[in-house]
Amino acid sequence: MYKKLSIKEWAVEDRPREKLLQKGTRSLSDAELMAILIGSGNADESAVELARRILAAADNNLNDLGKKEIKDFLAFKGIGEAKAVNILAALELGRRRKEQAPTEKLSITTSQDAADYFRPLLEDLPIEEFWILLLNRSNTIIDKFMVSQGGLTGTVIDVRIILKTALEKLASAMILCHNHPSGNTRPSEADRNITRKIKNAAELMEISVLDHIIIAHHQYFSFADEALL
Repeated sequence: MYKKLSIKEWAVEDRPREKLLQKGTRSLSDAELMAILIGSGNADESAVELARRILAAADNNLNDLGKKEIKDFLAFKGIGEAKAVNILAALELGRRRKEQAPTEKLSITTSQDAADYFRPLLEDLPIEEFWILLLNRSNTIIDKFMVSQGGLTGTVIDVRIILKTALEKLASAMILCHNHPSGNTRPSEADRNITRKIKNAAELMEISVLDHIIIAHHQYFSFADEALL
């Protein structure tokens, strides 16, 4: 006799949560995304099957689904108030996202731009911090992160962590930056060595190191401006 499989008995790649983790959100159907929201189905159908039925009641149109009220969802077996609220909240987030204009991201085109970006973070610190700014092909900022934090005279840098993060963020370029609490803008030999080390390692991954900025109080030093890269 045919035995109905629960979602937990499906192949891992067919389970909505696991599929999302392995292949990304765009690989999931509307029903699979909704199944993640409701978490479980009922005694007769899986969460995906229940989600398909809910969508069918709205002619498989998310805009029409967004016009539904809690009572409409409660009419489905297996949907209580908590699940209905999850669905409505997700639909409302989608509506608000559609209404908002995308945030314009900052581009870095000069050493001054990079220094101005990092100065509020670093210029008044009593200890040294080393940061990375990740950029796309248009030199638009993707993300920034601190690599290390040290004492008055230096930090310990792990190049592997830098490259791992840059690859995960799909960065095409990066700018290095750290501060000199002493106020001296000139790079030390250690600064020059770590710059070369990161630049050479990044080149193997086809990631460009565009500059290394040293912030010292209200001044800065640019490796690129001084032709040290």
